[in-house]
Amino acid sequence: MKIVAALLVAAGLGVGLGAFVLYQHVSAPYRGYTGQEQYVEIPAGAGTSAIGRRPVPAGVVSDTVTYRVALWLRGRARHLHAGHHRFEGARLAGEVVEKFARGDVDRISVTFPEGLTIVEMSAIFEAHGLGPAAAFVEAARSVRPAPEFDPAARDLEGYLFPDTYAVSRRTNAAHLVTAMLERFEHVLTPEVRQAASARGFTIRQLVTLASLVEKETARADERPLVAAVYANRLQKNMGLQCDPTVIYALQRAGRFDGNLRRDDLLFDSPYNTYRYAGLPPGPIAAPGKAALEAAANPAETEFLYFVSRNDGSHEFARTLEEHNRNVQRFQVEYFKERRRQAAQH
Repeated sequence: MKIVAALLVAAGLGVGLGAFVLYQHVSAPYRGYTGQEQYVEIPAGAGTSAIGRRPVPAGVVSDTVTYRVALWLRGRARHLHAGHHRFEGARLAGEVVEKFARGDVDRISVTFPEGLTIVEMSAIFEAHGLGPAAAFVEAARSVRPAPEFDPAARDLEGYLFPDTYAVSRRTNAAHLVTAMLERFEHVLTPEVRQAASARGFTIRQLVTLASLVEKETARADERPLVAAVYANRLQKNMGLQCDPTVIYALQRAGRFDGNLRRDDLLFDSPYNTYRYAGLPPGPIAAPGKAALEAAANPAETEFLYFVSRNDGSHEFARTLEEHNRNVQRFQVEYFKERRRQAAQH
């Protein structure tokens, strides 16, 4: 009996010692990686066991038993989220579990300003380390809007909404492009669509006009006026003569070097609104919400022309005679004076 008692005491001491050691592991911060930070990726659809095999090799938890005990103590086994989780410094095993459970994945903010083309957006995608620019361009060709939205769309030019997107570092091009398209369809409210329809515009025509407005002015007070100029010219069957459409045509052909010359206005492309009447075949950039609203609700005005004042604003005119005077003042005389001042220095 003494031997049995001794064995029971020894077993109890062993269990107590093991529990004490395990408690020490669970309650002590741990860091087993050498760099400043460590990432643990949990694939979508991974089960509890598969997830449990990730943190130990990554060096954020000391051992599998410690992780499982922390998981049991926290009661979070059914609440773990996929994603790219970032760790920095020593962490308790319970803190690691909570991070997995909160879905606290490492995210970066990717901002696409208004007025960019797909190619220009792809450069931003690549610059944030999300993948090659070519992958973004390919995704913008592969992902399609709903058939009723724009059945003629061959790609998503104009339909990737310019905004700031918080994404995981492992977000792929197709996922981001889909999110941008969904955001665009959300921003294009029923009210905007109804206003466009009342003017006889399809969604594609509305977005195309909005892209011209977006490229011509960044001023909130001018967007409805620019939209009105183009709407008035369309109504009168006048050429739109929009410089950004020529630039876009040259870009598509790989012929734009940053300068628009007089000869470029003769470039043969359906996007060249100096050569072809009406709207171009599709959007030339991604318009923001304000440009879309302006295209759907242009100002009530008889303006048919505008010219840059060289300070970000424009001078508007109703007649060609008035417009020519504005061109003389803000283009010919302005740059003549600039050259004169430069020669004096």
